[in-house]
Amino acid sequence: MSWQPRGRPATQPHEYIRGGTTKILTLFHPASGQVQLQPATRGTNAVLHPWLRGRLSAILAELPPPAPSQDAAATQAAWAVWQAGLTRPFTLPDDLPPLRLLLVWDNLTGHKTPDLVLWLCAHGVMPLYTPVGGSWLNMAESIERVLKRRALDGQHPHSPAEIGSWFEQTAQRWNAQPTPFVWNGKRRQRRRRSGGDQSHRLGGSGACTHQPIHRNRATGASECQISWQPTH
Repeated sequence: MSWQPRGRPATQPHEYIRGGTTKILTLFHPASGQVQLQPATRGTNAVLHPWLRGRLSAILAELPPPAPSQDAAATQAAWAVWQAGLTRPFTLPDDLPPLRLLLVWDNLTGHKTPDLVLWLCAHGVMPLYTPVGGSWLNMAESIERVLKRRALDGQHPHSPAEIGSWFEQTAQRWNAQPTPFVWNGKRRQRRRRSGGDQSHRLGGSGACTHQPIHRNRATGASECQISWQPTH
């Protein structure tokens, strides 16, 4: 909060000065509402892939150990079911570990490099790519809109580093009391129309919450959104 003398409201500079950009690498867990992010000056594969491997390795280490090994055919079937209906599924390796995690992210060429996909499969992570123009299937789109509003609305950052720092601080406060996101598909929409479901829709993705999230008026975008979900 701030105060100003009567008749002299606070103003912001009107000049547009391009001082650089900040990429916000984001990993979101819809079921708990927890978000992990990392500001970066660039969003290339050389930056994204090491960060993603490190974060996923930490997440996998915290998950319960996988169930006792089953036969290879059953393991292969557990992976293949997530490719049902895809027009261009990638080839699954012959030797697969138990499926432990689902990774939902954008349909970008850099996300499909053989080295990264093989690493994901070797660690029990199934990558699921949203269709081109289907960002609404990625709930990380919504959490970034929420964080962007809370971090930048009414502010006047002076550097990309300052933007990244504000995002990190906002994410820390969000994680202290996160809001879980749930899928807002056709069945849930039918329940809403019948009056049997009291939920709140989110912009940016096909998600909703069971409690409202305070919104401010603003627009904007960040980059490199991913959401992940443990398998059961």
